[in-house]
Amino acid sequence: MSTVLATPSYIKYESVAGYFLQDLNSTNDTTFNFMTTNFGLINRTYTSSSNGTTENQTQWERFARHVWQLNAESDYGVEYKVLFIGRHGEGYHNTAESYYGTPAWNCYYSQMDGNGTVTWADAQLTPNGITQAQAVNAFWAKEITEQNIPTPQRFYTSPLSRCCATAALTFTGLTLPASQPFIPEVKELLREWISGHTCDRRSNMSYIAANYPTFTFEEGFQEVDPLWKATFVETSSAQNERSRSVLDDIFMNDPSTYISITTHSGEAASIMSVLGHRPFSLSTGAVIPILVRAETVTGRPPFPTWQPWTVISTCATPPPSPTPTTDEVQSGARMMRIQ
Repeated sequence: MSTVLATPSYIKYESVAGYFLQDLNSTNDTTFNFMTTNFGLINRTYTSSSNGTTENQTQWERFARHVWQLNAESDYGVEYKVLFIGRHGEGYHNTAESYYGTPAWNCYYSQMDGNGTVTWADAQLTPNGITQAQAVNAFWAKEITEQNIPTPQRFYTSPLSRCCATAALTFTGLTLPASQPFIPEVKELLREWISGHTCDRRSNMSYIAANYPTFTFEEGFQEVDPLWKATFVETSSAQNERSRSVLDDIFMNDPSTYISITTHSGEAASIMSVLGHRPFSLSTGAVIPILVRAETVTGRPPFPTWQPWTVISTCATPPPSPTPTTDEVQSGARMMRIQ
């Protein structure tokens, strides 16, 4: 009996530009505010209006109709999804880095669990981070009421505590379709760039389940963190390979068109790189929508070989900290006051 070998294939991702201000090179990511710009959705007309007038529709209703038509008219093996990629709110590791300065943080303090006043291992949200997530919740509620924005049909989150908390604060209490409730799935590979920093080490599965009892876990999720290594750091190519893997998992197994991903600055940047989106830095609590075209292509993937992890650089004593800015002083002082 002859053996039939499966034909190799891969998913080719494309960030489709021209719909969001974040797509444009002229948009400054350091000053952009998604909450004053309708998530960045560009006010424009659409050609996909054959099924009736769009005169009285909101921009989000017009966009949603356009996305529906893109999928309806797409070739076999091609689909379009809209990813709402959100960064967690401010965590204690963020304020610690501001307080100590990046050089001292990277080589010394980041390897510690905390400083006796606060803990930044698998960092929790600061009060400011909680406020940031609550503001995004209020913004979603406003968009649902005023724009009839298509809400995420599925929700995914990094397993790190700051993301779980951000996802819960962002989406709990919103008016969502009964068939698409906020029941997020925790996915291991949506975590931050993995280094020897203790803020990159996740808590046990049982801890996450106890604190977020309505969350679900992807199949095979392990009790103890299987990826974090105290003396090693993930290379950018390895992270991009990880990001591609989790995107493949989502696109191959989730038929939803609108998907929420709660993750981290580094992982969001990696996902954007895989999607072909221009670099766009997210501040804590920020969200970026991306229209993605995914095509299943026959053949072997042309992706570069990822490089193995490397040993991190540490120091026995902290280097001198640079003179902090006013914002860093205020941020650090706030951190040190919180017990």
